[in-house]
Amino acid sequence: MIAILGAGKMGEALLSGMLRAGIAPSGVIAAVRREERARALRDAYGIEVTGAAAAAELAGTLVITVKPQDMAALLDEIGPRVKDDQLLICLAAGITTGFIESRLPCDAAVVRVMSNTPVLVDEAMSVISAGRFAGEQHLRRAEDLLRPVGKVLRIPESLQDAATALSGSGPAYVYFLVEAMVDAGILLGMPRSTALEMVKQAVYGAATMLRESGEHPVILREAVTSPGGTTISAIRELERHGVRAAFLAAIEAARDRGRELGAG
Repeated sequence: MIAILGAGKMGEALLSGMLRAGIAPSGVIAAVRREERARALRDAYGIEVTGAAAAAELAGTLVITVKPQDMAALLDEIGPRVKDDQLLICLAAGITTGFIESRLPCDAAVVRVMSNTPVLVDEAMSVISAGRFAGEQHLRRAEDLLRPVGKVLRIPESLQDAATALSGSGPAYVYFLVEAMVDAGILLGMPRSTALEMVKQAVYGAATMLRESGEHPVILREAVTSPGGTTISAIRELERHGVRAAFLAAIEAARDRGRELGAG
């Protein structure tokens, strides 16, 4: 039995991915606070929905998707029900495996995960790290649950805050870039809908080439950048305005904020 504790957008996306991957509704249980949310999940997926403590007692794998600020209260609630042979998979920015382990009265395995919103279209990037008591079998179980909704990588836990800033928040940076490019198209006289369609396809095509060609992004960029052409003129302006440095500073700030959230 798999329990999803805190079935918000991320939790629901994982739930739907598990069901699409062939896990039976009878093998999944969700825990939420609001009855209207519980009713919506029951109606949509045919699963059992209960309280967090009851779910923790029933399931062998607990997938925790609550907000970082709610983690301590949840662990206090489920701690007395957690046993050594259970696996806790935690998707909460800044929350370390050590923090979770310190709140449990047993040596349950903990795997820390950072995923992102493309989980909703089965294109997530999920990175996982093992806690003190988690072994190979626990990492494989986490991978099996996450692969139906995207790509999975293992990283040292020391890099999890950086992954949160780079990959967890990454889609927002792309949307920000798309928004800016569309505004530029409007400035140049294009209708908004036309500009948006062009930029969406440009981003999708570039991402597809990046993933499928195996080439370094510098090589792909240089292939578009002809001597004395339009692209190099644009790149010069991006560099003159410090766009690269701004991205470095922004992602570093996101990393630092993730650490602050984890510290409570």
